[in-house]
Amino acid sequence: MLPEVSTGLFDLSADQISIQSAARKFAQQELIAIADEIESTSLPINVGWRQKYARSGFLGVNIGERWGGIGLSNLEALLIVKEFALVSQAVAWPVFESVVGPIKIIEKFAGEDLKARLLPAVCRGEIVIAAAMSEPDAGSALTDLRTTAVKTQNGYVLNGQKRWCSGAGHAEGYLVFCRMGDGRGRDNIAAIYVDRDHPGLSFGQQESLMGFRGIGSADIFFDNAEVPESHVVVSPGSIGRLMSVFNLERCGNATMCLANAEAAFQISLAYVQERKQFGKPIVDFQAVQMRLADMYMRLRAAELLIYRAVGSSDALPTAEASSLAKCYANEIAREVTSNAMQIMGGYGYARAYGVERRHRDAWGWGVAGGVIDIQKINLASHLVGRRFSQR
Repeated sequence: MLPEVSTGLFDLSADQISIQSAARKFAQQELIAIADEIESTSLPINVGWRQKYARSGFLGVNIGERWGGIGLSNLEALLIVKEFALVSQAVAWPVFESVVGPIKIIEKFAGEDLKARLLPAVCRGEIVIAAAMSEPDAGSALTDLRTTAVKTQNGYVLNGQKRWCSGAGHAEGYLVFCRMGDGRGRDNIAAIYVDRDHPGLSFGQQESLMGFRGIGSADIFFDNAEVPESHVVVSPGSIGRLMSVFNLERCGNATMCLANAEAAFQISLAYVQERKQFGKPIVDFQAVQMRLADMYMRLRAAELLIYRAVGSSDALPTAEASSLAKCYANEIAREVTSNAMQIMGGYGYARAYGVERRHRDAWGWGVAGGVIDIQKINLASHLVGRRFSQR
């Protein structure tokens, strides 16, 4: 049994609590069986369910009404993400991508025609757009990208390879980070939108990951893929503005971590009150009580850092606030899910109880969207007021 929707540690408005409650009711009543099926098959949630999300008002909620969204704040968007992710991050993935994914970059920087084609389709649940950033030799070192976009008379020709793209092969569209022009470094990095069925785009074999069932990952190959100039979302020289939108994605990442940890905690909290050893519930033992309190403190601290970062407006989070929220949530999610497994003993290790799944998934978020160590470097840069070269 999950607790009341509002923890009381952060002041939510009556409307926000209502949104949170509606998302929880939908997720708990509609999606538990679907989540179990996805965990077994590793297939992503289908278009029919995405469209049901949309009809229920859960997709693109922080996208402008002009583009088919609801125009709510980023905080309200993350409240919905968390409620879905409490069930499973796979069923939350379309919501995540519709409110903090590359669609927000498209909303902020793309041309009017491209916005008109893509934004309403995302809000209707017809398409999911994934980010294609990492490459075999460019992970944390994003400026080492080798995928190129060469100018032609009609647009650009893309060549290169992407790796660790969440949603690769399943998402209907991709925001591809690439290099335009000669030379290396941040000033030549751009972002171009490409449809999944575009000529010259192909996919490698689906990865078999520790977690993230139902969120595909595969290499993406571009072989002389010609795209029109209107598909350029971010031009070279704008990587600073581009990455500012990713501060919001970091908060979404932190929210997925928080939900994984919260779900594991709630399962273990119910378990220790029912499980008896030595003639009494194991919650009566101080060792268990201390572990529960430590887990709860970390959950609430992570929640406050996320809510502080996104605030109550539609302004983008700062790099400092988003790195702090992501780094802390990434770390405590691994810790809390591990402690939940330990409290439950063999039952925590059994797939039937769902805690081991949360532990596997929690680890992935500390790698995705900028590894924990990179977030700490960002924080150190904030503290001393300058960027650190890694070369």
